[in-house]
Amino acid sequence: MSTAIKSTAIKTTAVKTTIMTDAIKIGSVAISLTLAAGAARATDLPRVFAAPPEAYPAYDWLGPYVGVTVGYQWGSATHSGANPSGLMGGLTGGYNTRLGQFVLGVETDLQASDADDMFAAWKFKTPWLGTLRGRAGYAMNNVLLYGTFGLAYGGGVIETGGRSESNTHVGWAGGVGMEVGLTPEWSAKAEYLFVDLADQRYTLFGTTGFTSSIVRFGANRRF
Repeated sequence: MSTAIKSTAIKTTAVKTTIMTDAIKIGSVAISLTLAAGAARATDLPRVFAAPPEAYPAYDWLGPYVGVTVGYQWGSATHSGANPSGLMGGLTGGYNTRLGQFVLGVETDLQASDADDMFAAWKFKTPWLGTLRGRAGYAMNNVLLYGTFGLAYGGGVIETGGRSESNTHVGWAGGVGMEVGLTPEWSAKAEYLFVDLADQRYTLFGTTGFTSSIVRFGANRRF
């Protein structure tokens, strides 16, 4: 009796072990089939690639522009001890063309100034100044570094004893500057100019001319 019971228990255990082994095999096959089907479906899905970032467009310096400037002028009246200085401001305009990163152009401006100074009994004034200059610069996207050189002309006034005499002087101007594009249409600049106006003869004083250093800031509108 005991032997029969033991034999039955052993058989039952063997059957359970066989069933568990078969179940594990079936489960493994099912998992493998599921993974294979998932991989096959994944290969059928369209591939989506992120678009490369759009390159930042180069700033366009080409074309005409107009602007305003404001600054400070200081210098000397030749053959005298006068050093006229004062605020100045005015209008400017020009045109740029571009060769790669090089920007070439022409610019003109007309400025009003309150620069003056006394020497003995004479008062020296430079009430206005104009220039016509070439510009050549190197653009680093929206930053332009440039040099400029060209024609300068301006008014000189000498006053003494209640009398006044004026003359027009012609000379040259040169300098350097930096202009920064703020928007596609607007830019701001800082500029230094040295101006040398040739001598003219004044009845009230004699011969004199004017040299000036100018630091000015401006804003330009391109079209």
